[in-house]
Amino acid sequence: MSDSEENRPTVRHLAVDENSAGQRLDNFLTRELRGVPRTRLYKAMRKGEIRVNKGRVKPDHRLAAGDLVRVPPLRTPPPSEAPTIPRYWSEQLAARVIYEDRGLLVVDKPSGLAVHGGSGLNYGMIECLRQMRPEDRYLELVHRLDRDTSGLIMVARRPAILRELHRQLREDKVDKRYLALVPGKWPRKLKRVEAPLQKNVLQSGERMVRVSREGKPSITEFSVIERFPGATLVEAKPVTGRTHQIRVHAQHAGFPLLGDDKYGSDQGAALGQQLGLKRLFLHAVRLRLRLPETGRLELEAALDEELESVLTKLRK
Repeated sequence: MSDSEENRPTVRHLAVDENSAGQRLDNFLTRELRGVPRTRLYKAMRKGEIRVNKGRVKPDHRLAAGDLVRVPPLRTPPPSEAPTIPRYWSEQLAARVIYEDRGLLVVDKPSGLAVHGGSGLNYGMIECLRQMRPEDRYLELVHRLDRDTSGLIMVARRPAILRELHRQLREDKVDKRYLALVPGKWPRKLKRVEAPLQKNVLQSGERMVRVSREGKPSITEFSVIERFPGATLVEAKPVTGRTHQIRVHAQHAGFPLLGDDKYGSDQGAALGQQLGLKRLFLHAVRLRLRLPETGRLELEAALDEELESVLTKLRK
């Protein structure tokens, strides 16, 4: 056998241990195959090059202990230095840690920062935290927020906490509440939007979600918090956790969120411009859950200055 044949990349099989049980396939691969671009991983999953127990599965498939993940030869870019995290984001995140114990971090994520790198981004919140906190050997996102959404997001510091919180999220035992501003008068009787959502990736790589009978079951509960001339502040509780769920369900109900460049309306854009709003008005305001060791945890994150100033203008 020649040296070139001996060194040729081969198919690998990764065994899922107890620490990784319950994790999504895409998150597992991102951690195990550091350096491989996320776009390449998703392409391999779509084409069936990556399989679990010899079967094709989707990126959000939950792994179990003992599963075997087939990984084809994937080209890893040459090693490079970790991306330089701008000091601005490091300072923002350091000041926005709302809660911390030995198993969990909860951060009030600022708008404009993605939760992870990929799709042209060298870094996101999780990469920032890992660079800021080298003493934390394990930091994994428990769930996600859109780049333009601000507010409470959980980061696990131990595999057991990640598994437990994923279980609670699947069983709707984590109560997450968001504040959103919509144009017009949201009817008080409109308390629940139940519409299946399907995710599409455009040729540009942009993710778009639409209501479709072929989509996944999706439920969001809404309630009116405050009315203004021409707008309504609503609270949204996502019962399921689909990509862009609150934004698309609000649009489906006829009340797209203010500041939403992807799913917004001309009416909302005009009102947002009038109010000086330059970001999506969606904020993860409240979080309630139960931790195995410390019991019930209830956290809140106030609206940032820009969103609060918009409400002040509306009240005047």
